[in-house]
Amino acid sequence: MTSFVLPHEVHGDGAHKVFAVHGWFADRSAYAAVLPDLDRTALTYALVDLRGYGEAQHAVGPYTTAEAAADLVELADRLGWERFSVIGHSMGGAVAQRLAAAVPHRLRRIVGVSPVPASGVPLAGEQAALFSDAAHKPENRRAILDVTTGGRRPAAWLDRMVARSLERSDAKAFRAWLDSWAGDDFHTDVEGSEVPALAVAGGLDPALSPEVMRQTWLSWYRRAELVTLPFAGHYAMDECPLELIRVVEDFLRADTDTDTDTDTGHTTDTTTAAGPLAEAGESEPA
Repeated sequence: MTSFVLPHEVHGDGAHKVFAVHGWFADRSAYAAVLPDLDRTALTYALVDLRGYGEAQHAVGPYTTAEAAADLVELADRLGWERFSVIGHSMGGAVAQRLAAAVPHRLRRIVGVSPVPASGVPLAGEQAALFSDAAHKPENRRAILDVTTGGRRPAAWLDRMVARSLERSDAKAFRAWLDSWAGDDFHTDVEGSEVPALAVAGGLDPALSPEVMRQTWLSWYRRAELVTLPFAGHYAMDECPLELIRVVEDFLRADTDTDTDTDTGHTTDTTTAAGPLAEAGESEPA
């Protein structure tokens, strides 16, 4: 075993073990809004800090999704988790897919919350500059947050998210991570994967939209599901935490250790009836 162990915190004592992996903008505190209401009876969650974030801010790189997957396998071994599921937000969704490619026999299920596709996200021109300069420009981080949540979130929330991002990430690591999650294309390694895979997309996210998930996630994973949260953008943990918990934990609890993997492969694509209008019987906005 290597000397480095991903900093982590464990919640619950359920038989189904689950890693929660954060995205590009935050450490494990990205899951703070959902943490109080998680199912700790059926599930055990381990929230991790990837290299360059949180308690691992000073850990040596190269800060890649492949390295992060190896770190998670190392942590699973130390925790005694032979099989486990993985939830990954955004960049963390790419890490979950790296695990699906590398150790599919150890995975029960994967969940991507606005996940970066295994094909990466090519950036060019002004968009590339916006993202690459975000390592040292807080205003760029704020602009990215605003755009990817549909321009609908309060200024105070945007400011708080930027402050958290700056405090809990190392700038050089932050920049290096971009090259990996945006530039690495390993989708051929997951095409045809039998690992049950749920993608949760925000209806207000113009970047990693439901349509992007249909073109990638649903086309690669034989047992894929897509759920759209119509009133969320890229940060569903903050924007609609209770709805996200319901969708994700329903998917996780559908797996039991008696699964025989006899499913010949299918995909599903649904939009949740979330929000007061839906509850009152009104139709959802387009």
